[in-house]
Amino acid sequence: MTHTMENGLSLVDPPTPLWKIITVASIAAGVQFGWALQLSLLTPYVQTLGVPHTWAAFVWLCGPLSGLLVQPIVGYKSDHCTSSFGRRRPFIAAGGASVLIAVFLIGFAKDIGHLSGDSLDKPTKPRAVAVFVTGFWLLDVANNMLQGPCRAFLADISNGDHRMMRVSNACFSFFMAVGNVLGYAAGSYPRLYKLFPFTATKACDTSCANLKSCFILDIILLFCVVVIAISSVKERVLSKEDLQKDSEPSAPFFGQLISALKSLKKPMWLLLLVTCLNWIAWFPFLLFDTDWVGREIYGGKADGNANQKKLYELGVHAGALGLMTNSIVLAFASLAIEPLSRLIGGVTRVWGIVDLILALALASTVWISKNAEAWRAKQGPNLLPPPSSIKGSALSVFGVLGIPLSVTFSIPFALASIYCSSTGGGQGLSLGVLNLSIVIPQMFVSVVSGPLDSAFGGGNLPAFVLGAIAAVISALFAIFVLPNPPKQSPLQPVISGGH
Repeated sequence: MTHTMENGLSLVDPPTPLWKIITVASIAAGVQFGWALQLSLLTPYVQTLGVPHTWAAFVWLCGPLSGLLVQPIVGYKSDHCTSSFGRRRPFIAAGGASVLIAVFLIGFAKDIGHLSGDSLDKPTKPRAVAVFVTGFWLLDVANNMLQGPCRAFLADISNGDHRMMRVSNACFSFFMAVGNVLGYAAGSYPRLYKLFPFTATKACDTSCANLKSCFILDIILLFCVVVIAISSVKERVLSKEDLQKDSEPSAPFFGQLISALKSLKKPMWLLLLVTCLNWIAWFPFLLFDTDWVGREIYGGKADGNANQKKLYELGVHAGALGLMTNSIVLAFASLAIEPLSRLIGGVTRVWGIVDLILALALASTVWISKNAEAWRAKQGPNLLPPPSSIKGSALSVFGVLGIPLSVTFSIPFALASIYCSSTGGGQGLSLGVLNLSIVIPQMFVSVVSGPLDSAFGGGNLPAFVLGAIAAVISALFAIFVLPNPPKQSPLQPVISGGH
């Protein structure tokens, strides 16, 4: 296909080869592999270092805090990067290297602590805790450094094509699911450390060695996908002359961020609102999904007697199986988003419909939990796992939620890129702004879910009901208020973003 230039704009850009989209999107598998390990292994691991459970929760504050600051800053800097290596690739490379360092610190925290003076006989290992927390926070910062530039890179190489932007974000969602499946599978295999016998040391037992081995696999996977992506997919180098065409290229970041917020068009504000409501719906379940199975479905207690603790652990393991099912459904659903949006009239309608599915699934947790409670009441003092019908109903919720999760991981980011390309804004900063509507709801849910559950007698159901209500409101806004992107004509000018 030929293309001509007019005032620096390409009237007809050659379509981006799909292999480039897939190669860049595959970085999500390496990132999500580490996230899955964090969710499934690190809270129990940090408690083996002597950190109380109540304090372990504070470690997780890094996620929203780093997302609140790091993604917008990195997005802004990558929009204005004039490196000969490109705009996004230097940050992807730096983020990948930071992940490798962070994973090493986490996996070898006990060994480093022991070498630094921690006693093996004392339950609390302060030096190991310091190394672990440093690595954990660095890992969250590094993951945020990776994800924002990756999505911006996908938008760049889509050459302003709205359909390609949707496809690229669907691919990103697909590889997130692949990373989840790999991470949960690795974390659930108790003999993985035998692949790397050196991981078992005097300070690190087999459980710790298994954690090390999981993160070693994460290092290998992430290193491979990052190196392949940044070496094989080139991008347009931003010159200083390009920067001078911007209105305020040298403005400080926070001034630029405030300016970006002030200049947002109505569609972008509506996108931020729908995204915010969507994540208020999601976070209660994402935070307490396995706890719900262990507590409400199996009737166990993490701090109860031996039988209650055993039931709780069985429920958590069943929830982990549900998460695996969720990731598999997420992978297949991600591939169906683009054809489905064409079939039923646009991505905003798809988003609204699946938000209604999200609301129904969250509301169904009340019915399933009450059935489990009624079944236990018939058993009297006997503490038994629930029958397969109740367990199957609970696990089906995890599977069904893979469908709306595929949309949550793709459509908001695609719309942000499309709205941004239509107004000529920076992809990195716009995606960073979108991230604000994700991390702020996360902090909100973290603050209100505990008091809300306590006010209604404990348990997870009140927060789930709050999520269901937020999902319904999000669905209504997505269907009736959020505009579908305008259709592009074949000769519509787009800015060329890659080679």
